[in-house]
Amino acid sequence: MRICIPKEKHPGENRTAMVPENAAKLVKRGAQVAVETGVGIACGYSDADYAASGVTVVQDRRELLSSGNMVLRLRKPPVEEIGWLRQGSVHISFLDPFNESELIQKLAAQKVSAISMEMIPRITRAQKMDALTSQANLAGYVAVILAAEYLPRIFPMMTTAAGTIMPARVFVIGAGVAGLQAIATAKRLGANIEAFDTRPVVAEQVQSLGAKFAKIDLGETGQTKDGYAKALTEEQIAKQREGIKKLCAAADVVITTAQVFGKKAPIIITADVVAGMKKGSVIVDLPIESGGNVEGSVINQVVEKNGVKIVGLANLPGRVPAAASKVYSTNLIGLIEEFWDKEGEKFVLKLDDEIIKGCLMTHDGQIYSQAVKK
Repeated sequence: MRICIPKEKHPGENRTAMVPENAAKLVKRGAQVAVETGVGIACGYSDADYAASGVTVVQDRRELLSSGNMVLRLRKPPVEEIGWLRQGSVHISFLDPFNESELIQKLAAQKVSAISMEMIPRITRAQKMDALTSQANLAGYVAVILAAEYLPRIFPMMTTAAGTIMPARVFVIGAGVAGLQAIATAKRLGANIEAFDTRPVVAEQVQSLGAKFAKIDLGETGQTKDGYAKALTEEQIAKQREGIKKLCAAADVVITTAQVFGKKAPIIITADVVAGMKKGSVIVDLPIESGGNVEGSVINQVVEKNGVKIVGLANLPGRVPAAASKVYSTNLIGLIEEFWDKEGEKFVLKLDDEIIKGCLMTHDGQIYSQAVKK
């Protein structure tokens, strides 16, 4: 079986879908692995590193993609390259399937079996392949580092001969994977932290990391079976904004991480909230790529409103590409090894398996996923 990994073409993307040490695991299982030249340069891996792992390095991108029984990527494929894929091949990457109907239809028309990494079911057996979690962890870490860079004061309390510097106050909105990692990172840097989430069930996790869980009475809220926050009603959103306004006014740093799976991120911090914050404070709008939580934030820019810096930089895991690529490629290895036929030395799509049912978007010329088909 030939497994091919092209270089990521998305502007500013420094990650790669496969690092040499994980590519070597595929080679050991009997796969023929080929990568595009320069595939790991931004992560510190040379073509020679891949070659030393038993991987073939190919210069012609079209030739590479058309030769693969399986293609591994991180980002969704450019639409113009779908016609290069071999019919009957397996393509694995993030696909954003609920917002990319044309892409999904073209993958189906090309008779490609397309697996979407963000659709991996959140079950115990699939934890090793949960790429959303691995990347969100790093995004939460980077969000705090960015906040520390733009904040004109330090995070920890510091006692000196010239007096005592009080610790920064950090407010984290959303206690999912990214939010919890942001809390943990800010705590390690010595900040005082408060956090809010619409799911009361996460309060214990917030408190276990040393943060205070802020309570805002929104009425009936909860989470989906996969652990994502349920969308709020307009009345609940209004109550949430009013409660958050007071907490933001007292904070030096606000980090927003709220997302609703498959939908545009909700606006949580409005212009009047920003206007009420202290001059010199910083907001990091982590879900900016799905619309952002902050009114006035601009993707890939740091803007200033009333003396408050709003950081809208996209692709935070891509700012630590070596770590992000290692864990993402490990997620891919976890998925491939789960369905690897040792005797035939190939990946087998088990259509009756719970994991495949959840993440397979297209197959045999059809849109396979019922959720996406709707």
